[in-house]
Amino acid sequence: MDANLVQEAIQNVNLQAIMPSLVLCGFGMVLLLVSVFSERGKTTHIAWLSIIALIITGFISLNAWNNPQAGFADSVLLDNFATFFSIICILAAGLTILMSDAYLKREGYPIGEYYPLILFTTAGAMWMASGTDLMTIFLGLEVLSVSLYVLAGFFRGQTKSNEAGLKYFFLGAFSTGFLLYGVALLYGVTGTTKLAGIAAYVRSNPDIVNLNDPNMMFIAGGLLLLTGFLFKIAAAPFHMWTPDVYQGAPTPITAFMSAGPKAAAFAALMRITIVGLEGMHADLTALLWVLAVLTMTVGNFIALSQKDLKRMLAYSSISHAGYALVGLVAWNEVGFSGILFYMLVYTFMNMGAFAVLVLVGKQGEENLTLEGLTGMGFKKPFLGIALCIFLFSLMGLPPTAGFTGKFYIFAAAIKSGYVWLAVLGVLNSAVSLYYYLRVMVFMYFKDPQEDFSWVSINAPAAISIIISLAGVLLLGILPGPVMEMAKLAGF
Repeated sequence: MDANLVQEAIQNVNLQAIMPSLVLCGFGMVLLLVSVFSERGKTTHIAWLSIIALIITGFISLNAWNNPQAGFADSVLLDNFATFFSIICILAAGLTILMSDAYLKREGYPIGEYYPLILFTTAGAMWMASGTDLMTIFLGLEVLSVSLYVLAGFFRGQTKSNEAGLKYFFLGAFSTGFLLYGVALLYGVTGTTKLAGIAAYVRSNPDIVNLNDPNMMFIAGGLLLLTGFLFKIAAAPFHMWTPDVYQGAPTPITAFMSAGPKAAAFAALMRITIVGLEGMHADLTALLWVLAVLTMTVGNFIALSQKDLKRMLAYSSISHAGYALVGLVAWNEVGFSGILFYMLVYTFMNMGAFAVLVLVGKQGEENLTLEGLTGMGFKKPFLGIALCIFLFSLMGLPPTAGFTGKFYIFAAAIKSGYVWLAVLGVLNSAVSLYYYLRVMVFMYFKDPQEDFSWVSINAPAAISIIISLAGVLLLGILPGPVMEMAKLAGF
């Protein structure tokens, strides 16, 4: 019997299913050693080696397109869905690294371990996207979270960075408790942690989700599990950690958290709800409808009063999580593929906006307020125009990718009969015009108070802005090919 078990275990191991994250972890460990033997303060070579690692990982991930790989007793599935989200996470990590090197030196923290931590976070995000077992998803979540806790509090000498790391750690641990308790309850009812196994159990025992006489352990497990992921995507009312953590963390890490890890959390949330909790579809849709409206509204209305740009973009990211949830409420092919497309679009426009802030900020970043940008559009035309394009995309105005992404999401809601949800989404987008346009008013319609002489546009940061601009404009004008890929990656 033991020999058979060993043989079965060996046959179930398929390293191809986790090859992208294996390669990334391997590079991360090598770069940790490189940083140990590098001269203190010399980190540029580690940054570029990290970019090379991400490019290689991207090519390995794309090899799995239309060639799904399952492994480890079907606990991991590297399919089109996982590949699409992996590419989003790799893009987010790459853009983060490009804007980081000069920034870390300016702030006095040129520490080589920063880059391997980003690679480990990305590997965890990729595990989350490809996990088909609740324990695999949890493993990916913990690898991602532990690295992010360190990155959020990376500036050890700054109180606000310490506060960000500590708050993120405590609230992250709190949400993990919810998630694990949910996993335990679901396992207690169904006897499995595999998403397909949970779905099969519900199909054979439909009465457990019958609201007249439900299995309360199963319902509670499902809700606790969802609560854990709603924390991670910063959906209201589980968004409280976001503004303080985003404001206190290093700006490139704030950008990264708003894109890569959020996309991974959405990937896991989609797999769990669409595959594992399919039997709760009707009840989940009603719950998600409320959460989507609440998240959009809370994010946009609190952003109206923000003067600190990082806090404003933090509340903006909450509202965008609400828009993406609309696609999950729609529960159709357009909605699912729309979420994938929107996560890619959001990565480009948000990373680009933060890249501009990285360059404009002084040491200590005390000037990253509305008043701090006064007259910047005239003093630094390239950065001013770039930030305007990113803000137009965040508003959802054509011909930017933000408009296209919202169009697909709201069209999916209307197709499923959720007309009022789409109307509320459009109204929320209209509210967001005020706080995005206010940034442009300060940049172009007020007399400059400073000459912005400290702003130096280094080549890597410029590359990250140009890549983001290309993504925002190309996906706005020619969304077809990428949307077709999103449909192939959807459920």
